[in-house]
Amino acid sequence: MRSAPHPIGFSSATALVMSNMIGTGIFTSLGFQLVEIQHCASILLLWIIGAIIALCGALTYGELGAAIPRSGGEYVYLAKIYHPVLGFLSGFTSMTIGFAAPAAISSIAFGTYCMRIINLPSPTLPAVFLLCCLTILHCFHNRMSASLQIVVTAVNVCFMMFFIVAGLLGARLTPLDFCMPDATILKDIMNPAFAVSLVYVTYAYTGWNAAAYISGEMRNPQKLLPRSLTSGTMIVAALYLVLNYTFLVTAPVSELAGQLEVAFIAARYIFGPVGAKITASMIAMLLVASVSSLVFIGPRITAEIGKDIRLLSFFSCVSRTGIPVRAIVLQFIISIIMIVTTTFEQALTYVGFTLNLCSLLTVGGVVLFRARYPHIPRPFTIPLYPIPVILFCGFMLWNLVYLLLERPAESLAGLATVGIACLIYVLFNPNKK
Repeated sequence: MRSAPHPIGFSSATALVMSNMIGTGIFTSLGFQLVEIQHCASILLLWIIGAIIALCGALTYGELGAAIPRSGGEYVYLAKIYHPVLGFLSGFTSMTIGFAAPAAISSIAFGTYCMRIINLPSPTLPAVFLLCCLTILHCFHNRMSASLQIVVTAVNVCFMMFFIVAGLLGARLTPLDFCMPDATILKDIMNPAFAVSLVYVTYAYTGWNAAAYISGEMRNPQKLLPRSLTSGTMIVAALYLVLNYTFLVTAPVSELAGQLEVAFIAARYIFGPVGAKITASMIAMLLVASVSSLVFIGPRITAEIGKDIRLLSFFSCVSRTGIPVRAIVLQFIISIIMIVTTTFEQALTYVGFTLNLCSLLTVGGVVLFRARYPHIPRPFTIPLYPIPVILFCGFMLWNLVYLLLERPAESLAGLATVGIACLIYVLFNPNKK
């Protein structure tokens, strides 16, 4: 077994963060939010709150990752802060749903947009085909994967900016009148649907911590990891806010509500039927970048877990070029199973609840980390500490409680996944090597 090379610099890491964030959520979740919340200002407030939460999380992960420059994300951080059992629970969650499920969700969205381009009876076939192609690609070489992310992410950002400019120039509504705040906002905030909608938003922002999972393969992670996390998050947050505004002022809310392909519907009003199909093609390409980043990052966590846990050591092996091929294949199998067995909305809520729970434990744990390890060098510290930590944990707790009340089936399924991991830990006692 050879140690992995370190080809990942600032540009590659930032591109991974951005492509991991820009994916299914931004092009699908607005339709679910508009089912019960239809005021433009309330919707934009949701995305502003999501941006604040993501930035606070990115700053916290930047401090933890700079102090513990090892790949694995929450698996490494929770084991260090609390106990190896929590690290295993988080790692098991990442192995089973943390990346495999979002890869499946993005692949389904890719298939759905493909259905708008060519006549297909189901999104399953193009979803499976995309996942197969990207899995094979990422089994070759790290440098190829990193370069792919930079190129595709740059193309996607240019496309989003073009879509925004074209949409705002041809907006069918008076933007200022349509999005002026009024008393409706307070009513929407008190509505439990607001908290549920925030789950969709936080899922769309999921990926702000992507670079933390591969920090062990970065050049100088103590310096580059915090920069890549915060830079990628802020750029994507700005794009998200303006893009959602564009959707809202170019297409009727009644047509967007409850629909999956909100970008396609908005494109019909901006470019016409032919232009909408071209737009659907570009969005499908954008989703390729999202799935690619998930296929690239997720198996790295599985490989890190395998280095520590004897039960999973089979997946720690890497190829001659340092690629965890076995872990990639494992994630591919899980994603394929989810594509053919799970509906889009169920998977999204289930993943959102579980990932938010892991992020809450990690961000809240930075307080304990500082107390337990005061002498560990910290090349980067959280600005305005502890305000970002308090904001993140407060929003996440509020969000998780409402989601448990409003979507009990999906939430309990997420808790059951954690329970299964705990049971495996107790029964098999997966001690460190």
